Amino acid sequence: MSKAEKTRQFIIEQTAELFNKKGYAGTSLSDITSATGLTKGSIYGNFENKDEVAKEVFLYNSKRLQQSVADKLNREMTCREKLFSIVDFYRTSWESNFLRGGCPLLNTAIEADDTMPFLKKEVAKSFENWAQKTINILENGKSQNEIVESIDSQKYAYQFIVLIEGGILLSKTMNNKAHLFNALERIEKIIDNELIK
Repeated sequence: MSKAEKTRQFIIEQTAELFNKKGYAGTSLSDITSATGLTKGSIYGNFENKDEVAKEVFLYNSKRLQQSVADKLNREMTCREKLFSIVDFYRTSWESNFLRGGCPLLNTAIEADDTMPFLKKEVAKSFENWAQKTINILENGKSQNEIVESIDSQKYAYQFIVLIEGGILLSKTMNNKAHLFNALERIEKIIDNELIK
């Protein structure tokens, strides 16, 4: 990494939680300089504008979340074990995720929906990527004769995302983890009752 690349990465890492908690609109340039200890000139010497900082921070937060989930999986797992491991990730990491401001995909999706098309596009890609990874698990499960052949993998992948993100939204808003845990239990029932042979 060059010095400039290291500085960019430092800015991204130091503001990742800030943007996730306060959002794009709520994060000011003075917040960014306070979090990094850098001057306004240093920030804009490494990024074209606040939009670019926000986009790169979102991509960093999204990648970090995806990697945390991926770290729970391994090749030796059955399809069921992989799906349950993903559910377990959200069950065991909810507290640390909430302390960092909640799910960066959900937070950014809500804020960017009507006002920031440059971020909305990135959020959509992240959800598509998440869905595709789940689809791959289900399709591999079909080829291993673990998953019911006739199921629509895409439909179930997005249904899982809806349940997880809806659970996170209600739990964070109402300060009650039970909503997320109920959604996760529903996913487990779907896996065992509708997907596994």
